Amino acid sequence: MARFLRPSIRSFITSQLRMSSDQLGELGKGAGKGGGGGGSIREAGGSMGKKQAAEEEMYFKRKEQEQLAALKQHHQDEIDHQKKEIERLQREIDRHKGKIRKLKHDD
Repeated sequence: MARFLRPSIRSFITSQLRMSSDQLGELGKGAGKGGGGGGSIREAGGSMGKKQAAEEEMYFKRKEQEQLAALKQHHQDEIDHQKKEIERLQREIDRHKGKIRKLKHDD
């Protein structure tokens, strides 16, 4: 199903799954629960591992914020487009009503 979504929405959902995953273990304390190492510094643990883990989390939070902003902008663009379409259709309706009134008046 995910392949049918727009790329921006698909990446947003993917990042949400990553953020909700409980595979990290305690940040900066070596390998996570899933068995993945995450790099030699992170595997070693200690203050360097904690710093790297914190930088990674900040990176992903920034990415998530960028994706949310892009999604909000996309929704706003869609709303603006739909409003313009409604206005266009309303003008079309009004134009046809005028023609109908003229035809009725001519009869």
